[in-house]
Amino acid sequence: MASTQQTVMVEGHRLRLSNLDKVMYPASGTTKGEVLHYLTQVAPVLLPHAANRPATRKRWPDGTGGQMFFQKNLDASTPDWVKRRSIQHKTSSNDYVLVNDLATLTWLGQTATLELHTPQWQFGRTGARLDPDRLVLDLDPGPGAGLTECAEVARWAREILQGMGLEPYPVTSGSKGIHLYAALGKAQDTRLDSDAVSAVAHELARYLEAEHPDLVVSDMSKKLRSGKVLVDWSQNNGSKTTIAPYSLRGRERPWVAAPRTWDELEDPGLAQLTPEEVVARIEADGDLLAPLLEGHLSALEPTTERLATFEKLGTYRAKRDPAKTPEPFGPEEASTGSTTGGAGSTTGGPDAPTFVIQEHHARRLHWDFRLEHDGVLVSWALPRGEPTDPAKNHLAVQTEDHPLEYGSFEGTIPSGEYGAGEVTIWDSGTYELEKWRDDEVIVTLRSAERGARRLALIRTGGRDGDAENNWLIHLTKSQPGSPEPLSAGSSPSARGRKGQKPSTQPSKRERVRRPMLATNAAPGELTEPDDWMFEMKWDGFRTLAHVQDPETVRLISRSGQDLTVTFPELVALAGQVDPSRLPVVLDGEIVALDRDGRPDFRRLQQRANLRKEGDVARARARVQVDLMLFDVLEADGDDVTHEPWTERRELLESLVTPRAPIHLPPVFEGDLDAAMRTSRTLRLEGVVAKRRTSTYAERRSREWLKLKHSAMQEVVIVGWRPGRANASVMGSLLMAVPEQSADGDGLRYVGRVGTGFTERERREITAQLRAMERKTPGASGVPKEDASDARWVTPRLVGEVTYADWVEGSDGASGERRMRHSVWRGWRPDKSPDEVVAELPGPA
Repeated sequence: MASTQQTVMVEGHRLRLSNLDKVMYPASGTTKGEVLHYLTQVAPVLLPHAANRPATRKRWPDGTGGQMFFQKNLDASTPDWVKRRSIQHKTSSNDYVLVNDLATLTWLGQTATLELHTPQWQFGRTGARLDPDRLVLDLDPGPGAGLTECAEVARWAREILQGMGLEPYPVTSGSKGIHLYAALGKAQDTRLDSDAVSAVAHELARYLEAEHPDLVVSDMSKKLRSGKVLVDWSQNNGSKTTIAPYSLRGRERPWVAAPRTWDELEDPGLAQLTPEEVVARIEADGDLLAPLLEGHLSALEPTTERLATFEKLGTYRAKRDPAKTPEPFGPEEASTGSTTGGAGSTTGGPDAPTFVIQEHHARRLHWDFRLEHDGVLVSWALPRGEPTDPAKNHLAVQTEDHPLEYGSFEGTIPSGEYGAGEVTIWDSGTYELEKWRDDEVIVTLRSAERGARRLALIRTGGRDGDAENNWLIHLTKSQPGSPEPLSAGSSPSARGRKGQKPSTQPSKRERVRRPMLATNAAPGELTEPDDWMFEMKWDGFRTLAHVQDPETVRLISRSGQDLTVTFPELVALAGQVDPSRLPVVLDGEIVALDRDGRPDFRRLQQRANLRKEGDVARARARVQVDLMLFDVLEADGDDVTHEPWTERRELLESLVTPRAPIHLPPVFEGDLDAAMRTSRTLRLEGVVAKRRTSTYAERRSREWLKLKHSAMQEVVIVGWRPGRANASVMGSLLMAVPEQSADGDGLRYVGRVGTGFTERERREITAQLRAMERKTPGASGVPKEDASDARWVTPRLVGEVTYADWVEGSDGASGERRMRHSVWRGWRPDKSPDEVVAELPGPA
């Protein structure tokens, strides 16, 4: 802006910008024109965080060297196109500006508004005040304290918030301290108003003060704050406000309330950021606070495509009464939210539709085969289940279309209702469509549990008459890739009723044992709480312990590695098993406990991959490990995997007399909500729900469900990118997961992770990966921006990350999904790349 005055058009509104050369920040010489330019640059990331919130303004008409005006109410000079909402106070009603668009933001800059302050709640579309969508903590340093001390308190607060199922995001305030934001809405099942959120924040602040009295103070009335950090919880009050993210501050220099990474908070030179630095970071990294926008979503109108499914589901709804059956009813029920995919596994789409096969114990046992197509689940009943022999076709009777939500349904349909009986998911996943006609459908199913198989559905009945819905389902002779051989024991028809032991079962002592794996789930999937028992989820390395005699123990990992030499202290198990019941095979988790007795996966990393006696001894002196036992596969040399969980649990308790480092963690006998609360209180990873009648299946099963407080994903490392500050050290790791391609082989790129590492870890990982370099990427779908400076490595190392969610790739390619806001947790030396599975709701 060269002149001191301009008339501009912004989003169709004419604005007169004056005094553009006026100095707003005397110490830096920053002018009003430069302030307006900054607001234009940050509008795409500032506006989403300020929108629909009543904004309080701080204005400096003569620059920060002059008088400041604190303004809430809009005056007569406000353009009539500026969006506004009214709030009734005790003695008056004020009209507040809503900073919803660039034109309004530009107008505010013209009025010398430098600071925008907003509450933690929004107005809804009708003007109703919504519940808060975020929790905020203001870490304010007293005299003698600074950002370094605030960062230390932030890390302590983060640990507590994560234990509550909330993920905090730090913002250096542009003034003295740090703000921590955590999105609300998805993390808790009940609605919380501002008073309730304030109460939670207050208790958190008090806890921090009690745990760290030398550095933390929570009572704002205290005067002795020298050298301490005030954890200001009060800004969660419905009438209080906080500086909006990306807003300028009215200080001597133009500092910004800037989102930061947790890695940055480790830097002892941490400092507030300037507008130029913030703009450069946005161009490089986007909005670090994007996950906050997913907390309190406004109600969404149903899409045209969603509305189109109403007619298709007419027959389904006509047969069911929503007041009498727990079955989902589709779009009417979900019209205020986004469409969810079927099969309980992944959001459906044109390139990754889902399937589900549900075992249905109705008047007659049958299996319901459902394919996602045109917004519904097209369904067939299979009286004899899925065929396993190309020479033997099975009958398939087409039934009414079901809503997509039915793909994750498990539960009991009450007696007297249509389809009364128990419904469980036998298999689920995605499929590739080869042909879909009125009389023929050909698909290739892809399942993590049962592999890939190509099936054809062929209509045999006419267009009218009783047999019009009769089809045959056929296993084709041509099958994809090299799937695991299909056997009679793998089909639903051969399996018989759930939990029944097959009539011919090979001796499992003749092959390598594999642990039973749980499937990711949400609390709402446990529709019959009395059918389940709950155990705490331990964050460590899974192991099967083979005790042959009172002196011999072998610890075998999920991938078949012998861990005995790595964890020699756990050989103590041999002396704690009833010698009259040997040999036994027990299932458990190796963990490293912190000083509070909680598993710490990062500590466990210090004991991983060590084989030499001296290395093991040195690591053992620093970090001790424990073994948490929770199941039994073999006792007295006899296989007991066909027994129900309740009987195996009783057997386990009779076999082992635990003492450190061997433990039998208690089973939680309360309901799921209580179990999840206990898990959060103990700062554990989550809960494992186990069906009381479940047999032990050496694969992933929905008879065991894992419910985590945060999303996690195992990944295969395929490369690394140099850091921007130091190109010789790893800045981020490039991640992939096994893809389900036509030949059943290969890896698919799912993004990069650059946070969660210490500087020492970055150097160690760099040295490790340099010895594994290769010339070409070991994964498909790597975008150009990530491949430009990548160093590729042989894909044989497995790690684990937490993440916010899955999004479509930046190239827009359908099906190319990436993890967003990944944070490194550590290596998984107990797992091999082929064991990695994309967790829900991951790639197809």
